[in-house]
Amino acid sequence: MKRRIFLGLTAAASLAGCGYRAVDAVYSQPAGSVPKKYGNRVRVVFWTSYGGANGKAVDKLVAKFNDSQDDVFVEVQFQGSYDDVAQKVAAALVAKEAPDLAILSDVTWERFFLNEALEPLNSYFTDGFGPAVYQKKLFGEYVVKGQSWAVPFARSTPIFYYNKEAFQKAGLPDRAPRTWTELRSWVPELSKVQVNGRSLRTLALAKVDGDWQFQGNVWQFGGAYSKGLDVTIDEGGAVAAGEWQRQMVHEEKAAYMAHSPSTDFANGLVATMQESTGGLKKMTTTAKFPVGVGFIPSEVASGIATGGGGIGMLRNISTERKQAAATFLQFLARPENSAFWTAQTGYLPVVDAARDLPELKKLIADQPNFGVAIDQLEIARQQDAVRLYGRNANVEIYTGLQQIYSDNAAPKKVFKDVARRLEAIGEEVQRLYEEKVL
Repeated sequence: MKRRIFLGLTAAASLAGCGYRAVDAVYSQPAGSVPKKYGNRVRVVFWTSYGGANGKAVDKLVAKFNDSQDDVFVEVQFQGSYDDVAQKVAAALVAKEAPDLAILSDVTWERFFLNEALEPLNSYFTDGFGPAVYQKKLFGEYVVKGQSWAVPFARSTPIFYYNKEAFQKAGLPDRAPRTWTELRSWVPELSKVQVNGRSLRTLALAKVDGDWQFQGNVWQFGGAYSKGLDVTIDEGGAVAAGEWQRQMVHEEKAAYMAHSPSTDFANGLVATMQESTGGLKKMTTTAKFPVGVGFIPSEVASGIATGGGGIGMLRNISTERKQAAATFLQFLARPENSAFWTAQTGYLPVVDAARDLPELKKLIADQPNFGVAIDQLEIARQQDAVRLYGRNANVEIYTGLQQIYSDNAAPKKVFKDVARRLEAIGEEVQRLYEEKVL
């Protein structure tokens, strides 16, 4: 399902409104069964959004858990993208059915929280599972008024990828640019590098979901999407960030809107991109050249947006299922399991002690790019509230960016229209936001 219709179906829309309160019933589980091998265990259904190599890593963790004890069986059910998971969870709740655990993205868990669909987790914390275990910044993003509503799992930030071979041919330093102005100054050198008979482009910009990377760019130029739910995307730094990208596309002819920046970059068609740290492992193994990474450039300020998925427990499940689900969350919080997940995927280690394990130390020594991703977390922060809490706010922002990239539209005008729509979106959740968050 597209982001544009997330929670847009008639049934699911009731979850997005103010009328849904998930506190008064025990919902059934999605279909499935416990294999004979695992006997009479409590079944936990875990809805995920990870396929490919990342999906295989999830399967290995779950198999390890299932073989490590005799009381709980976790069944992974892949549901598609982050948005697919959210849409299916919403529809399942309306049907009074619920997975026990679900991967919820940086822009979906808040909406389930506002509508009381998530179980608070504080009462399940132990010495090995709780605030003291997790990376403080990532854990804190799920804490509202002293209660934890999810735990970090596949967390990431954007990072700056560059083609080391192309940089060498262009005579550029083997590092990421320190500022966006510096990257622009490198355009003439990079354009001299030929790929398939044409000048190498400098930067690929995402057609869909580029609003996540652009969140950090707005901060870097001194702006914000919003202050609380007060929309500011049509002001100062946000407009300046959009204008920088417009000029790179339409005046410098050095940037372009890509269906998949990662694919183009891996095939050597573009010199740089800003993309998730969660793709580090795959990019390192698939690119046709040595991959360099660095901090996302700053401009008048620094800062990048955190993103990716956490794990939430659904509120309308039985006490027995909740206790069993918590046992699996405790397992994932072990340092060795967090380290395994990072090594297999490139996602950030969300458990602090994982960084001190030999497996991760060796990985960083052998592939320093992973260390850069971890270090950059120091300048990361949670996204602006209108994108996090506003239904389809992200779609409105990246649709605006598409106008700038494809139509050479003026960012000031584009973002004025986007701001008007974001204000209406913010009004939808204003009361719940003030009541539950502030």
